Amino acid sequence: MGEQSTGKFPQQVIEDYAALGVDLEAMFSAGHLGTRMGVQIVEASADRVVGTMPVEGNTQPYGLLHGGASAVLAETLGSVGAMLHGGSAKLAVGVDLNCTHHRGARSGLVTGVATPVHRGRSTATYEIVITDEADKRVCTARLTCMLREVDAKAVKG
Repeated sequence: MGEQSTGKFPQQVIEDYAALGVDLEAMFSAGHLGTRMGVQIVEASADRVVGTMPVEGNTQPYGLLHGGASAVLAETLGSVGAMLHGGSAKLAVGVDLNCTHHRGARSGLVTGVATPVHRGRSTATYEIVITDEADKRVCTARLTCMLREVDAKAVKG
């Protein structure tokens, strides 16, 4: 479940991170948690990040998409946007996440779309809208990330 996709990252961004010795795919994959949950990033730029996640395997006891799963998808997508905004010289660290759950989802894929609300020098805030396969809103989230200067040695190791 959940091979990550970096095919939509701008080539310049891939090259900038490679010059630092950073594995861009691993950095933007949501790590082991994202892999376990089946998160896939299908489009990524500082202006818009799109990703999907299956409902199956990510449900609470009543069979509905778990709110925490929606939060993982939202934070992943917003973090990718913030990181792309900050560029290879900055590291995005989430400092605030809130999620409003509007309706349940029982099956299929949910899709999250992250768009910027604020992009500054030291913070970036993204709104993430998660919808079901019928394009009905399941969750609205907002993520604020602090943008810190990258210590290339810390990122590599």
